[in-house]
Amino acid sequence: MTTEELHKLDKKNYLPTFRRLPLAFKKARGSRVWDMEGNEYIDVLAGIAVNSVGHCHPKVVEAICKQAGELGHISNFYLSEPQALLAQKLVELAGMERVFFGNSGAEAAEGAIKIARKYASKNGRGGTIITVKNAFHGRTMATLAATGKPGMLKGFDPIPPGFIHVPLNDLDAIKSLMGPEIAGIMLEPVQGEGGINIADQKYIEELRALCDKEGIALIFDEIQTGMGRTGKWFAHQWYGVKPDIMSLAKALGNGMPMGAVMAVEKVATAMEPGDHGTTFGGNPIACAAALATIEVIEEEDLLNESQRKGVWLRETIEASKHEFPEIVEVRGKGLMVGVELNRESKPVMLKMLEHKVLGNATAEKVVRWVPPLNISDEDLKTAVDVFFQSLKETR
Repeated sequence: MTTEELHKLDKKNYLPTFRRLPLAFKKARGSRVWDMEGNEYIDVLAGIAVNSVGHCHPKVVEAICKQAGELGHISNFYLSEPQALLAQKLVELAGMERVFFGNSGAEAAEGAIKIARKYASKNGRGGTIITVKNAFHGRTMATLAATGKPGMLKGFDPIPPGFIHVPLNDLDAIKSLMGPEIAGIMLEPVQGEGGINIADQKYIEELRALCDKEGIALIFDEIQTGMGRTGKWFAHQWYGVKPDIMSLAKALGNGMPMGAVMAVEKVATAMEPGDHGTTFGGNPIACAAALATIEVIEEEDLLNESQRKGVWLRETIEASKHEFPEIVEVRGKGLMVGVELNRESKPVMLKMLEHKVLGNATAEKVVRWVPPLNISDEDLKTAVDVFFQSLKETR
């Protein structure tokens, strides 16, 4: 079928929730994708920070196919080998004691909220969660409420209560809210949808101390930052601060629907059989894909590659500011980079698309870079050249 034919079907049948770009893709390999007409693109969006080891990595494809031919689904009444091995691997990587698998980032964030509230309840506290403005935690009702963006909430009243929103890096705002009704504090160490905004070192350290003092849960949403995106397995490892609860998804399964919520033992023990559940979470195929993805990251040294390429990307764009005064700031960690402009970023993203580079515009004025961690230096350089050209062509 053609791209046009597919879009006609989509408009006829699909719930109108997406402002789709006029593309439909047929296949992908590494950091390259091809549309229905065979046109080739360089991908620096990676399915929104999902395909960290590239599209259709042979090792991940092999693991999926092998597992699909052996055991596809059994429910969580029973245990599969891939689930048990993945749980062990994540516990080792994170230095946390417990994990629960779901199907998405929103489910992981919901699980984090439930664990924090159950822990608070067992300690005689209320269930209010403090979250940070410009965050993004998901599209379910609870995670929408946690995100707190008015545009996303419009028309969905009544919004679930129990969330208070404060500015990023404002510890005084959080301290002023402390009381027996607070169950935890939830934030992204590096905000993704919010425009690649980075939490300060001192702020994170003081949050940890405050949560310890108050006996509440510190929750890190690492759905986008996790699994090597910032150059470490998890962004909190840059700070030397471990959360009580952490949500993961996106790159965990390199494209397979996969989410996880992790917790340290003292918090996890608040949960009892029947407190939470899932039918598909921890599916053997998704877990096999996640195990293979982790293996690729280790074998190809992609944590160091993310750091190296991220430094090159930020420094290259930063060095061009004299030629492109519309660039306000370049920020990020690893291959999670935001370029803030003094004008709307969407026209730049669309112009990049015309030049066969898949990018992303977020937070109105930010061009977000989250390519595969194993993108070639050549492809990354080409994408940057296209970005510069697109800046000129949209003036």
